[in-house]
Amino acid sequence: MDLQRTITESEQLEKIKTFLYPDAEKASVEIARQIASLIRVKQEEGRMAVLGLATGSSPIRVYAELCRLHKEEGLSFENVVTFNLDEYYPIKPEALQSYVRFMNEHLFDHIDIKKENIHIPDGTSERDEVFSYCRDYEEKIRANGGLDIQILGIGRTGHIGFNEPGSVKESRTRMITLDRLTRSDAAEDFFGDANVPRRAITMGVGTILEARKIIIMAWGDAKAPIVQKAVEGDVSEAVTASFLQEHANASFYLDTAASAELTRFRRPWLVGSCEWDDRLIRRAVVWLSHTINKPLLKLLDEDYTENGLGDLVTEHGPGYTLNIRIFNELQHTISGWPGGKPEADDSNRPERAQPFPKRVLVFSPEPASEVNGMGGTLRRLVEQGNEVHVVYMTSGNKMVSDGEATRFVQFLQGVNEAVGNDQDETNSFGGRALAALQEKRSRDVDSEEVLKIKALIREGESRASCQMCGLDLDRIRFLNLPFYETGRTRNLPLSEGDFKAIASVVSDIRPHQIFTAGDLQNPGSTRWMCFDGIMTALKSVSGEAWLKECRIWLYRGGWEEQEIDEIDMAVPVSPGELSRKAEAVYQHQSQKSSTASSSQVAKEFWSRSVEQNRHVAKKYDNLGLAEYEGIECFRLWRNPIVSE
Repeated sequence: MDLQRTITESEQLEKIKTFLYPDAEKASVEIARQIASLIRVKQEEGRMAVLGLATGSSPIRVYAELCRLHKEEGLSFENVVTFNLDEYYPIKPEALQSYVRFMNEHLFDHIDIKKENIHIPDGTSERDEVFSYCRDYEEKIRANGGLDIQILGIGRTGHIGFNEPGSVKESRTRMITLDRLTRSDAAEDFFGDANVPRRAITMGVGTILEARKIIIMAWGDAKAPIVQKAVEGDVSEAVTASFLQEHANASFYLDTAASAELTRFRRPWLVGSCEWDDRLIRRAVVWLSHTINKPLLKLLDEDYTENGLGDLVTEHGPGYTLNIRIFNELQHTISGWPGGKPEADDSNRPERAQPFPKRVLVFSPEPASEVNGMGGTLRRLVEQGNEVHVVYMTSGNKMVSDGEATRFVQFLQGVNEAVGNDQDETNSFGGRALAALQEKRSRDVDSEEVLKIKALIREGESRASCQMCGLDLDRIRFLNLPFYETGRTRNLPLSEGDFKAIASVVSDIRPHQIFTAGDLQNPGSTRWMCFDGIMTALKSVSGEAWLKECRIWLYRGGWEEQEIDEIDMAVPVSPGELSRKAEAVYQHQSQKSSTASSSQVAKEFWSRSVEQNRHVAKKYDNLGLAEYEGIECFRLWRNPIVSE
């Protein structure tokens, strides 16, 4: 790859070099290759390679590849000095969430680097010594000749390191107060946002910009909006990653999902000529309608030409022909029969009429995912006579608050006492769970008993929620996939046990339809890994006849909205159905929060989900289509699974 490539016409709005890869794995291998090349060059010169390192999910694959290069190709790190970007404050190095532990587990324990060459900000420094500690940290970087390569991730606020919005370009290593969104994003790692430290020590923007080369990584669609702002927007303290635009040797490395909001992909007609396919035409016309706030059928030729779409009108116009075409396409996505309508002409319907009734398999990565994303559709599928199965892939026990678990254990003990079931309170299952909860510190891992209690709570909530949707409880399954059941916030890699469990359930049900979560925000997240597990499992059974007739529909949760031009099936939801969906979501009341009760958190979940459905319906209405109370939307997964 030519890393000094010339900017093309389509990239003209991008102010930082961007390198795109089909997935994070391939990008990470390339980044690791560049780091290894630097180390080897420095070895030949008899000099030290000075690396600035990051934590979080983004660099994990890079570190895995560096470890592989050490073990399999003899790459030595004896001439390497490292400086980490940041660390929470206060935090002990042995804490589960500490970056010292993260770096040891993912890199340092697996290579031959000298311990004295490792530098990570000290989260145990006395508060009145932090300022002088930070000055010493800067001096150590300078004494080692400065950073040769600095690798970075990017936060959803656009921060690099912990340089939150408002950090100035000249800032140096210092103590910083963490932004609310940053703390919220870290809440899962700390077993609840109440346990997330409010401060951190971080290299400054100025410190980072002095590195001779900067590589910034972003994976997953959750990062796409902030990547677009950092790469194409103005340099601003509001998005500290935008300061990299002023660095002579800074580059973004992106997977397909993280690059999706760049103009050359989202709105390519604004930066050059386009290869107009059906999807891009739909996107452009919908964008025009929303941009100038006109219904589809009222768009004029001059609306197209005055907004950068003259080429589209020339090749595929006139404008009114395009208006009618896209109006009809979007109208045909709307269906009140998500399982297909029997004995109906299905030529313009998103789902085929036959076979009917259908066997429907709904995968829920975590309890509540399915009702948040498709609660109204779920009920509709049942009421219309389809055989609907819901499979919960993980227990969701990580998200149950300790208070809810304590209340549940005390209830069980009360029941035992009421029925005269005498037990040794110390050695009974409930007694051990209660003792573990009472002795637990804020950042400790749950005991086996507590994890089981929390899983049972989620199972009970899931059954209640499914009943609200009219499901047969005999068609509900809990897989409790091994990758999730760690007791820790970070998941294990997917294993053969995960794939076999998923393959077994799909082969048993042999569905005509599969619905699963499609908001794949971050590689390594539970939803991402569950989707990967499903796809891998389906490939393993690709020879089974039923799979050739199976369609896979992707729903979005209550936090991520599908773009209108990407919707393949839009299921209208009536006011009554929205109300019942809210009640189903509300059954999941055990979720953690530091600032609200469990019932308040549940209310937030259903409120967000319902408002999202209303917002999608409003978008359809603004395009001039039928007006509904709410719409749940789905995308057809088009990647081939069945082997040739």
